[in-house]
Order: sequence, then structure tokens, then C-alpha cells
Amino acid sequence: MDGLARLLLRFILVPLGYFGGVLAGTLVILFGSWKIGQADALDVEARAIAVYGYVFAAPVLLVILLSVMWLPAAIGVLLAETFALRSWMFHAGNGAVSAWIGWNLFGYMDNSRVPLNGPAAVLAAGLAGGFAYWAIAGWNAGFWKPLSRSREEAALPPPTSASRPPQIR
Repeated sequence: MDGLARLLLRFILVPLGYFGGVLAGTLVILFGSWKIGQADALDVEARAIAVYGYVFAAPVLLVILLSVMWLPAAIGVLLAETFALRSWMFHAGNGAVSAWIGWNLFGYMDNSRVPLNGPAAVLAAGLAGGFAYWAIAGWNAGFWKPLSRSREEAALPPPTSASRPPQIR
């Protein structure tokens, strides 16, 4: 019954972790690449236009990233769940690779061939998203591998060696 409960918990934690990872990546793009935090340096009229753009652009960016990032990220998530990979480095790397692949799926805004975000911002968003996923769902990946030993295993004495060590005379 414990395995079934962990499996059902994974069906809740994995999508929640994915959403948290994409949300973290979206915030990195908004604050890092789009410089939403520097809107106070603008004059009043430009600040109003910037905040208006952020209020409407941020949810659109979140929905676009949720729809584009799921397939590249799902490959790493399935690997992590299958082999119980719980390393934060694996999940951060999965986020960076998924962000890079998702960024290359986007077309250019116009014919100038200039991307909307730079590669450093995309990789930073992927790393933040992967780390957020690890914090929510990746640290206990793999429904079949429990986090700690059961009480019966903890009560057993440590295994002994098959033969005695050699005696020094």
C-alpha cells in the first residue's frame, strides 16, 4: 500500500513541481532579461506603460512557457522518476537543457533575426526552473525507491563479513 500511496503522491508532486519550475523561470525572464525591477528609473508615463505591459505580458509568457517546455522537461523528469535521480545538479541541468531546447523552438519576433531573450537569460531561467522543480518534486523522485529505510531494515544488525580479516603476527 505504501508504494501505491507514493505513486499517487508523485502524480500530484510532478505537475506541481513543473508548474513551480516554469513559474521560477518566468520570474527570472521578467526580472533578469526584461528588467522589470528597473521600471522605477523611468518617467511616470513610461513606467505606466511598462507596468501595463508586464501585467499582461507575464501571464502570456507563463502560458507560452507552460505549453512549450513540457515535452523537453518531461524527458528528464521521466528519467529521474524511472531511475530515482534525486540530484539537484541533474534537475538544474535538465532545466537548462529544456530551456535551451524550448528557446530554440520559438521563432523570431520579426525579420531582424534578433531573439527576444539572450542565451544567458534563457540558461539562467532554465537553471532556476530546474532547481525549483528539484525543491518541490525532484528531491524525492522515484516512487518505487523510499526516502529512508523501513523500520524492519533499521532494526536488523549490520551485515557481517563472510570471512575473518587476516591476523597480523
